[in-house]
Amino acid sequence: MAVALSTLVEEADRYLGSARIQDYCPNGLQVEGRPQVSRIVSGVTASQALLDAAVEANADLVLVHHGYFWKGENPCITGMKQRRLKTLLKHDISLLSYHLPLDLHAEVGNNVQLAQQLEITVEGPLDPDNPRIVGLVGSLSEAMTPRDFAHRVQTALGREPLLIEGDGMIRRVGWCTGGGQGYIDQAVLAGVDLYLSGEASEQTFHSARENGISFIAAGHHATERYGVQALGDYLARRFALEHLFIDCPNPI
Repeated sequence: MAVALSTLVEEADRYLGSARIQDYCPNGLQVEGRPQVSRIVSGVTASQALLDAAVEANADLVLVHHGYFWKGENPCITGMKQRRLKTLLKHDISLLSYHLPLDLHAEVGNNVQLAQQLEITVEGPLDPDNPRIVGLVGSLSEAMTPRDFAHRVQTALGREPLLIEGDGMIRRVGWCTGGGQGYIDQAVLAGVDLYLSGEASEQTFHSARENGISFIAAGHHATERYGVQALGDYLARRFALEHLFIDCPNPI
């Protein structure tokens, strides 16, 4: 079956509530392709590798978490940006992108989906007083050592995480996918035993050590593979479309 591009975009916008969320980039339809959609290819980032794979898969629409047109970005259509946009326009493929709306969503969001992968029971937001902080807090069904939890992360995500090991057992966890390492101070205030993000900064080590908690950096790409898959599956079910997730490896 096929659905009108405008209908699919309208439903994705509505489902994610994207109009209500301030962001660093435009959310929704970033590049308009053919008017009908029957096959969606999803991926984490709209890289050239993903676009080439989407062309090979005869996609009508590419759905991503990291799209284009970020604030502060050079607006000129040259170099890498020109090649990417040329690929989409030449093959009449649409680009649909959701950043913070896909981090925040209570069903298909990156943080909720990561919790499912790691068997964490979600309890609530990392900082209830600041809705701009998209991280969550939750608990494990039983206490684990930091190394045992790191092994769970490695098994689920398929890559060895960076572990800064604290002294205590892990029962209460805070996390924010992607580049959420800066929220470690909010995690400390939330009383977690371990904080997990995609990336790490130099100061993250000191914050974890001096506040007596464990920290895991599991990879920006690796922690944000699941929201876009879940959203693609939702849209595919909603409109009886084909959906293929393509994982372009990224060690960061």
